[in-house]
Amino acid sequence: MDVAIADLIKTVILGVVEGLTEWLPISSTGHMILVDEFIKLDVTKQFMDMFLVVIQLGAILAVVVLNFEKLNPFSSWKSRQEKRDTVELWKKVIVATLPAGIIGLMLNKFMEEHLMTAPVVATTLIFYGILFIIIENYNKRRHPRVTDLRNLDYKTALIIGFFQVLSLVPGTSRSGATIIGGLLFGASRYVATEFTFFLAIPVMFGASFLKMVKFGIHYTGAEVLILVLGMVTAFIVSILSIRFLLSYIKTNDFKAFGWYRIVLGIVVIAYMFFVGDPTADN
Repeated sequence: MDVAIADLIKTVILGVVEGLTEWLPISSTGHMILVDEFIKLDVTKQFMDMFLVVIQLGAILAVVVLNFEKLNPFSSWKSRQEKRDTVELWKKVIVATLPAGIIGLMLNKFMEEHLMTAPVVATTLIFYGILFIIIENYNKRRHPRVTDLRNLDYKTALIIGFFQVLSLVPGTSRSGATIIGGLLFGASRYVATEFTFFLAIPVMFGASFLKMVKFGIHYTGAEVLILVLGMVTAFIVSILSIRFLLSYIKTNDFKAFGWYRIVLGIVVIAYMFFVGDPTADN
C-alpha cells in the first residue's frame, strides 16, 4: 500500500469540508466544487465520485453518536411513553424520507448529468441565501407552532420531506432545504434543525450504500485508507459542527448563513468569469 502524504493531507481537508458543510445550511456541493479545483486526489474518477458520497457516512455517524439515547427506542433508561415517542419520531422520519427516496431515485441521475454545473450551483446558493433572509424577516411576525419534536405532526414531516427533494439540485443544500421547509410550516429553528439531522440518517445511508454497490468491492489498500481517513475526519468535524449549530440557533437566526451563501455564490460566479467553469470537465 503506497499512499502519498500529500493525498492523506488532501483527504483530511476534504473530510473537514464535508463535516462542516454537511450540517451547516451552506451547501456541501458548492464548497466541494471549489475545493476540488485546488485539491486533486491521485485516484480514479469512479473512486472519487463514490468517495464524495460515502464520506458522508462519517458525518451521519456523528448524528447517531450524539443522539443515540434520543434515537434508541429500546433504551432501558426510557419510560414506556418515552419509548413510544421515540418510535413515533422514527415513523415521522420514515414518512419524510419517502419523497426523496422515490423522486430521488428517478431524478438523481438526470440531475447529476445535467445540473451539476457551476452556474446552477451559484444560482441556487444565492437564491436560497436570499430565501433564508426573507423567511427570517417574515418569521419575526410569527410564533412557531412546533417547539418540540413530539409535536411535529406527520403532515409537516411529509412537507419537510418534499422540501428535501429540492436538494437534488446541486448547490441547494439538503440541510438548508429541509430547514427552510420546517421554518415555513411552523417549526422552530431548533426543531427544524434537529429533525433535519435525523432525516439525514436513512437518506445518506441509502445514498452511500447505492454508491458503494455501484463502485463494487474491489478496493486497493490505498483507497481503503483514503476512504476511512475521510470518514473519520468527517465524523470528528461533524461532532463539532452539529454542536455549534444547535448552540448557535438558540440565540441567533439563519441570516448569517443566508449572507454567506450569497457571497459564496458570487465567488463561484467570479471564479467562472476569470478562470472558467470548474465543472466543465465533469
